[in-house]
Amino acid sequence: MNKTYFRSLLTLFLLALGAWWLFPSYTYYSLPRAEQEKLRDRRNPIIGKILNLGLDLQGGIHLLLELKADKLPDDRPETLREGVERAMEVIRNRIDAYGLSEPLIVKQGDRWIVVQLPGVKDRNQARDLIGHTALLEFRIVVQDQGGAAISKARELNVTANDVRDGKIPDEVKALLPPGTGLFTGRENSYYLLKDQAEMTGSALTAARVDVGGGGQYSMSGPVVALEFSPEGARQFASVTESNINRQMAIVLDGVVQSAPVIRTRIPDGRAVIEGNFSPEEAKFLKSVLQAGALPAPLEIIEERTVGATLGDDSIKGGLMACAVGVAAIFLFMAVYYGWSGMLANLALVMNLFLLLGIMALLHATLTMPGIAGVILTLGMAVDANVLIIERMREETRLGKSARMVVDHGYHRAFSAILDGHVTTIITALFLFQFGTGPVKGFGVSLVVGLVVSLYTSIVVTHTVYDLWLMHRPVQQISF
Repeated sequence: MNKTYFRSLLTLFLLALGAWWLFPSYTYYSLPRAEQEKLRDRRNPIIGKILNLGLDLQGGIHLLLELKADKLPDDRPETLREGVERAMEVIRNRIDAYGLSEPLIVKQGDRWIVVQLPGVKDRNQARDLIGHTALLEFRIVVQDQGGAAISKARELNVTANDVRDGKIPDEVKALLPPGTGLFTGRENSYYLLKDQAEMTGSALTAARVDVGGGGQYSMSGPVVALEFSPEGARQFASVTESNINRQMAIVLDGVVQSAPVIRTRIPDGRAVIEGNFSPEEAKFLKSVLQAGALPAPLEIIEERTVGATLGDDSIKGGLMACAVGVAAIFLFMAVYYGWSGMLANLALVMNLFLLLGIMALLHATLTMPGIAGVILTLGMAVDANVLIIERMREETRLGKSARMVVDHGYHRAFSAILDGHVTTIITALFLFQFGTGPVKGFGVSLVVGLVVSLYTSIVVTHTVYDLWLMHRPVQQISF
């Protein structure tokens, strides 16, 4: 009796926990899509507690990237392998720093990387965030020289891509003073800078977004504050001391972000990038700088945008498949097994409830293959209940009492149920360990669902039978 009451309390406690875990997801997904996006923009704490939807359910961007191996230091296979791994780490750090949730970043082949960004709508922003090489340089602006070269570049409409790719027209090159180079700014402006960078961002340790104005910064609005390592701080102090009253251009990937005037020596290793940034631009720049530089340029060789309409259709189709399948199972169990079948249906509902609750607790991502794993889990749960009921039927035919029918039925069905669940869990663990993306999602939902199925099929239904037999004088169970 004590064991039965304990199992009853444990089951009620787990149901309460499942409701607690699922409540944020219910609250979030019951809102209109526009309100959901506002919550994501604000980095609301609820985002860290919901069951995420994958790319195939909520839409987003799918990119296939190729690392340009010819830009690596050498062509050894280990260098290429390390370059791809470093590129994946940089991409992941950039996405995490920018605040995008649940990305998929996996290696494909020797030099390709697959990136999936669920919920991302701005394709240009995603391309820029991932593709920037993040080469940060500090160069001195050459003043009172090169006016003719800049005028010619403006006349020929030389673009930032032309400068970055080394496609500056010969007419402009001929007018450049020795030891200088032409660079473009963020707003179609031109700068004449020294060929040699004074220092790079290799010593950069941190980047953050601050708000300008109030005397701390010369410009109002968002700015990006930089901090260097001790060695970088010493180098930066030397550069600023040697170039007081001159402009220092802060160059990112060949584009001048800002060119402030050095008023005094800066000994603390702190610099600021000011450039009339919007909040999103400042956040983007901070993310790219903080995550570090890519080992070599990345080229986007495939891009697919999955729209929200496809996501809604996938959700509706998946829900419809679940609803039809579960309804058919419920009907069969109720008609064929009567009251025992209804009890199995109750365990099935609890199985689904706890499965979704645990996935929300784990902040897992639900995909279409994940929904397939949920459906397969429900099938395994029904199979376990059928094994138990059929064993109980056999015991009833032998003329045993209701108490012995229940105890012997569960005892003799346990080994078959455990074997089936454990072998499937082992397979699912291999899918999770070695699979990628959707296959991993299938493995996660399958493992969690099978563990929950063992509890609901064996413990929950057995507890209900025990409570029933304790409070009612039942001589024989009808099936």
